[in-house]
Amino acid sequence: MTNTKTRYGGVARFFHWTIALLIVTAFALGIIGDNLPRNADTIGTLKTLYSVHKTMGVTVFLLAVLRILWALSQPRPVPLHPDNRLETLAAEIVHWALYGTLVVVPLSGWIMHAAEVGFAPIWWPFGQSLPFVPKSEFVAHAAKAVHGTAVFVLLGAVAAHIAGALKHVVIDKDATLARMTKGAEAGDPTVVAHDKLAPFAALLMWGVVIGGALMFGTAQGAAPATTDASESTTSSASDSPSEVLSEVPEWTVTDGSLTFSVAQSGAPIEGVFGTWNAKIAYDVETGAGTTQVNIDTTTLTLGSVTSTAIGPEFFNTSAFTTSVFEADIVRLDAGPVHQANGTLTLIGQTVPVTLEFVLETDGTTATMSGTAALDRRDFGMGAGYADESTVGFAVDVTVNLTAQLSQ
Repeated sequence: MTNTKTRYGGVARFFHWTIALLIVTAFALGIIGDNLPRNADTIGTLKTLYSVHKTMGVTVFLLAVLRILWALSQPRPVPLHPDNRLETLAAEIVHWALYGTLVVVPLSGWIMHAAEVGFAPIWWPFGQSLPFVPKSEFVAHAAKAVHGTAVFVLLGAVAAHIAGALKHVVIDKDATLARMTKGAEAGDPTVVAHDKLAPFAALLMWGVVIGGALMFGTAQGAAPATTDASESTTSSASDSPSEVLSEVPEWTVTDGSLTFSVAQSGAPIEGVFGTWNAKIAYDVETGAGTTQVNIDTTTLTLGSVTSTAIGPEFFNTSAFTTSVFEADIVRLDAGPVHQANGTLTLIGQTVPVTLEFVLETDGTTATMSGTAALDRRDFGMGAGYADESTVGFAVDVTVNLTAQLSQ
């Protein structure tokens, strides 16, 4: 079961072939999933494919940690051609690079899954989160970049590994492959130990790969979802959804967020609109006013299902790039609670909507926090998802903003 200087033991061979089988299967499932269309007919298949893919990835990670610990505790079989220093060094660098891929590829995928919410759970009973990994688009983008780059390193290392094994069988006609398939004895046990430069070369390579991927990934995810403040200007009476009383003060939004929550396979998932602007006219004394909110739906992010959400069955952003909420504002019972009663136009459908919110004013500054309950079926969204087993009907919208009284 253990290694010697001339053969691999049963434990090492088990780790090698089990991990190889899992990697090939997980890679194939990922390719199939990436090439399946996103619609109501395929959503169940996609969920299963990606759940299996992720579960296998976590399994590879756990086995890789055990394999590396086992390898560190065991003698490593000597190279069969120690005089060929360059080839031996290259083979050992590939070996150590492969060890790195077995950790970096599945771990980065696991971090990406933990940083976003929703689609395709991991089936291991560890939960869907990881310690010290926040729910963050920024973190998810960075992990995705590392994962995607590391997959290419994995493919290159595997290709080099297979090519080297074939060379030993076809050209050298030695027992290199036989040592890993059936534990054959081969090599001179008195040969000097392996080149110590190889692990450092592989470590340097991984530093470059991960550093470059993180620079790219963080650049992609660096722009947080924020209100387009440059366009958050107040409205004139002609821009309002209804005729505004003369001399009603106007307010300019300086900060805010527009999010919504919907059930994805029974679990809540949060969507964010990155760009939107609000035109507000509001009189603090009377508690009355109007608002018009313009939302750039192409800036929507919804975790791992963003591509489906912006597709033709839901927001259809290729045809409808903007959503508009127009409403009259009224104060309830002379307190901080208000309502914005109006309509929301989304993917060509106009539906009555009431946004209830709490408004606090302090001189020239106002803060508000409000919610509205929608039903996706009212807008004809997700017609192919006829029940709530995959996508819920209810959509809870949350708005938070800070505004300044215009001069």
